[in-house]
Amino acid sequence: MTDTTAKTSFEFTEEMKGYLSPGQTAFQDGYDQGKTDGHYFMFHLTIQSDDLDTFLNNDRHQAAAIGWVEGDLVGGRRTVDQGVFNLFVDSADANRKQMLYRLFFTDSNGQKLTLSGAKQIQNNVGPDLWADTTTLFTNLFKGHVEADQETKAKVYATGILHIEIMDFAKQLTTIRASGDSVADRLHAVERFGGFFLGALWETYKPALTPKMGAFVREIPLYTLEGVKDAEVSTHPFTTADRLGLSLLRFQRAPSKDVVVLIPGLTAASDMFIMPEHYNLASYLLDQGFTDVWTLDGRISNRYSYNLQRHRYNVDDLALYDMPAAISTVRQAVGPDARIHVISHCFGALAFSMSLFGKAVTGIRSLIANGVSLTPCVPPPAKIKLYLGPLAADYILGVDYLNPHWRRDPGFGAGKLLAMAISAFHHECDSPECHMLSFMWGWGFPVLYKHENLHDVTHRRCGDLFGGSAVNYYRHVLKMVNAGNTAVKYLPNEPRYRSLPDNYLADAADIQTPCLLVAGQDNALFRDSNIVCHQRLEKIAPGRHELAVIPDYGHADVIMGKNAAQDVFPRFVEFLNKHRN
Repeated sequence: MTDTTAKTSFEFTEEMKGYLSPGQTAFQDGYDQGKTDGHYFMFHLTIQSDDLDTFLNNDRHQAAAIGWVEGDLVGGRRTVDQGVFNLFVDSADANRKQMLYRLFFTDSNGQKLTLSGAKQIQNNVGPDLWADTTTLFTNLFKGHVEADQETKAKVYATGILHIEIMDFAKQLTTIRASGDSVADRLHAVERFGGFFLGALWETYKPALTPKMGAFVREIPLYTLEGVKDAEVSTHPFTTADRLGLSLLRFQRAPSKDVVVLIPGLTAASDMFIMPEHYNLASYLLDQGFTDVWTLDGRISNRYSYNLQRHRYNVDDLALYDMPAAISTVRQAVGPDARIHVISHCFGALAFSMSLFGKAVTGIRSLIANGVSLTPCVPPPAKIKLYLGPLAADYILGVDYLNPHWRRDPGFGAGKLLAMAISAFHHECDSPECHMLSFMWGWGFPVLYKHENLHDVTHRRCGDLFGGSAVNYYRHVLKMVNAGNTAVKYLPNEPRYRSLPDNYLADAADIQTPCLLVAGQDNALFRDSNIVCHQRLEKIAPGRHELAVIPDYGHADVIMGKNAAQDVFPRFVEFLNKHRN
């Protein structure tokens, strides 16, 4: 028997306009630079599906995108050879959906190109529905790049496209549907409109504080089981200001190329040796770097130094922790070994300051993830840097900010604060994740993109990132206010006299090549390493490198479930380049 049921087709037309800039960069920077340089870009697309039922019922809500793109970066107006549009696709955040665009075309020289764009539909603090639904964060890639290939692809150009208000009004008049009668066509348009408005309501409707997810520790605290087939040893050392710290060593064989891994503030060696995925320490060992060390300094959550009010600043890390750690490694591996460093977040900031401040020497290469010598933060995060120390030290009267506060027994100011913070974070049910987003940067979440984390990693984020006292905020704020430059916190303090007031002052003298790594969606230190590379390139052209990782944020560059496929090969490529 033949199915004579006619499928209902529908379509609408959309134009988006903005600016792109060539090179690896952040979306807003690409837009701003593209506008300055006159790299206007737009597309005109007809979004079309021949089966409305399939479009509405399939989780991908996929339709064809037919039309053209236009811009000087692609040689004028170019026809889209193949285009795909996805409407309101679920994301790893409970309260975020995405509109996705992927367009394959060729430029005027025959070079294959891909436009990959995403609208992030998420109910954050403040009115944002219009901005979310009319703002497309856009990358251009050379070649025809599928979604699962993006993280390994090099960005050709970056920027933002917008729907202008008159274009949006015009877009509403272009919605069409097939049907045997006017009533059928209107019903089809009504169904599409109901789906569209319903999805927006589900995202932006008022919501209560999310129910707290259960927590059962699945992986033991401070476990070493994530690294197999290596001899593990602990190497304690004492800093010049009399703190006891330590390094872990994972060795399969002696090596002339030793790698030291340095975590960020309130993280620890654990971020490099996680058993739930193929971790960085294991990856390096498997790639022939058979002697890998991890540092637990005063900012590590394996120690309690950060769980009390203190007046440590980043200069202390640069002057005391880093030189003592490298000296300990050097004594163990001998004078002829080449020491390479891979550092993350505050560890990257502190080690870069130590290296460029000439407190440590003899480093063959440095990889710095997230930030190096030019910390940049979003404006709301800058407000937190101003108010956080005041609130913690003098209003709440707490010794440190604790990601576990909401689960703590009893009652107190910290628990009240954590409950209030969770009221604004509906992206997941982890109160630890909510607190970490409050403590650092600005985003929902901040430290990583949920989709890049193993579920186990997300559930134990409160174990991987500990509590933090707030004096480090004061130093970062001073750097941000100093033109986004690493500067000394107490320039008149005698014990810091060996460090420069400005850590970029002697950058031309530092011969150590650096790979500055930035997740393109970093919500903590934003485009810090992009800015740093631009400044260092002017001081020492060609000496340092930049790697911007699409679809990654901050800590997920190191801790992501697929980082071994998406990110670590770039690290090893750089290390191999500097093995001799």
